[in-house]
Amino acid sequence: MAIDLRRFHPTFFEESLEGVAVMETELLEIERILLRSNEGVAAEFDPERLNRIFRSAHSIKGGSGTFGFNQIAEFSHALESLLDDSRSGRRTIDAATVGVLLRAVDCLRGLIDAARRGEPIPACADSVRAELERMQVGAAATHLPSRAEPVRGTDGGWQISFRPRERFFHTGNDPLRLLRALAELGPVSIRADLSRLPDWSELDAERCYLAWEMSLAKPVARHAVDEVFAWVAGECDLEIQLLAHAPADSPKAEDRAASSIRVATAKVDSLVDIVGELVITQTMLSQLAEGFTPERLARLRAGIAQLERHTRDLQDAVLGIRMLPIGFVFSRLPRLARDIAGALGKQVELEINGERTELDKTIIERVSDPLIHLVRNSIDHGIEPPEERVKAGKAPHGTLRLTAYHKSGNVVIEAEDDGRGLNRPRILQKARERGLVPPDTQIESAQIDDLIFLPGFSTAETVNDVSGRGVGLDVVRSNIRSLGGGVEVSSVSGRGTRFTIRLPLTLAIVDGMSLRVGSETYILPLAWIAETLRVRAECVSQPAGSPEIIAVRGDYLPLLRLDRLFNVRARAASLSEGIVVIVEADGRRAGLFVDELLDQQQVVLKSLEPHCDRLEGISAATILGDGTVALILDAGSLVRHAHNPMFAMANPPSSDLSQGAGAPALH
Repeated sequence: MAIDLRRFHPTFFEESLEGVAVMETELLEIERILLRSNEGVAAEFDPERLNRIFRSAHSIKGGSGTFGFNQIAEFSHALESLLDDSRSGRRTIDAATVGVLLRAVDCLRGLIDAARRGEPIPACADSVRAELERMQVGAAATHLPSRAEPVRGTDGGWQISFRPRERFFHTGNDPLRLLRALAELGPVSIRADLSRLPDWSELDAERCYLAWEMSLAKPVARHAVDEVFAWVAGECDLEIQLLAHAPADSPKAEDRAASSIRVATAKVDSLVDIVGELVITQTMLSQLAEGFTPERLARLRAGIAQLERHTRDLQDAVLGIRMLPIGFVFSRLPRLARDIAGALGKQVELEINGERTELDKTIIERVSDPLIHLVRNSIDHGIEPPEERVKAGKAPHGTLRLTAYHKSGNVVIEAEDDGRGLNRPRILQKARERGLVPPDTQIESAQIDDLIFLPGFSTAETVNDVSGRGVGLDVVRSNIRSLGGGVEVSSVSGRGTRFTIRLPLTLAIVDGMSLRVGSETYILPLAWIAETLRVRAECVSQPAGSPEIIAVRGDYLPLLRLDRLFNVRARAASLSEGIVVIVEADGRRAGLFVDELLDQQQVVLKSLEPHCDRLEGISAATILGDGTVALILDAGSLVRHAHNPMFAMANPPSSDLSQGAGAPALH
């Protein structure tokens, strides 16, 4: 019975795209070294970089041939041939060659994506492949027949002689896999040739002594047969002879690849061990429950504590499976930076640090667009053209540094450039022209910087392919906030700008503090809490037309009373009877006044969106141990509301509010 190779397609696509990413990364590094050499910096790239690129192309060619993706195999063969010329010294690697190879890598990625989706091949395939072949040294490159010029079998199909060499197994190849792949093309008769098989006493299990004679009784294209054996070219003696004439089968659309996560074996082993411990604990508790007596109470409590530990370990292990290094996102950015810089006539060097920092897979997928916007913005607005940098006493090439690290239970991502910095006078002028800031009103530098995140805001004089439409930083902030994170900006004129993104590790479970406000319980994520304190009445003031302000060690913070905000009757009659929780988001702080702190616990997030519209100040909900529902506070929204100049209008005295619990009063 033939094996259905389609079940291996998702793995092939995933590994091929990883190979394409390796090729792109190495080519960009070679180009960077060549650029520095042109600037007079002595540098040579390691030849092993070319070898890694070649091996990736060879692996993609072999795998695509095995699974019948002939267009990918043909294109990979042309790319591999040019790479072989370069690594053998027959062709010098220069900027033009790297440019062609990068275009080929883009096209190869498009071919793989098209095959995965069952779509037509990209239009670039023929033109880029022809360009690769023109660049090859010497005579026209030897390549597999194209679909445009197929060599077809006749009614009898093909006669194939396959003789692996003795060291065939040493390269990890399996001849039976090739025979099964050939059988996928049609009915095949196979006869084993045992003439090279030695006596039992001389037999070496690591050597291949067998050969096979095969007849494929179906008219298929010659290149389809070639591709079955493309992976083992040079490791066997192969003869393919035409028997009769017949048209080739048309290719079938491939199955769509399902979303998947590659998990380390150690993580799976840990998960299995924890499940085993849970089974043991469950059996122990079941035995205790049978004929339970008060004398067994201590053992029952110990068993429940053990169950709690195992459950927490299982939770951590399952969440760990979803954690992926942020390098999956970072790896896409060097090529983006290179293309944008080239389009703008700038020289930019992208430095990446902390690519092994892990994030939940869901967050990884959704943080890509904000990072792309930040890279585009930094290159377009931040980093100066080479001549301007030289006049300012800087190196001709600018530097954009991406850094990721863990801090206080969050992941922090920094995007920092060494460009001209924010033009605050220009930003303020634009804001006043749009009526965002009243004329002659003086605002702080941090408030000016924050204006760049407003929808549609742009200081660009002209619109180009990169920016100028006022779309970008608004998307960055809104997308990051939708993930429960925050973003802030800091800048020094003439020295550069830094964007700092803070994200939760996961969107599934959060460590939170339970807060009591009247008869309601709210959860505030611990990552947002800076400190908690009790205050005296004299530490709180309320200037005319302004919100309440609390003095904390010489700093003045807006005070937000959650009972008034959420229309709940507070139990604390005065400030001295309650607790103020200081929260920090987007680089700003505010105080939240609550009745009391209950306890710290982990909660499972439940989205509210399927059931109601988004509520400002509320990010999600959770179910507590007693079955009641508690709302999870959105600290970022609360801090923004507390700093809003219209805060006093939305925060009336408690005597003006109805006394029953209702919907949040935020708008």
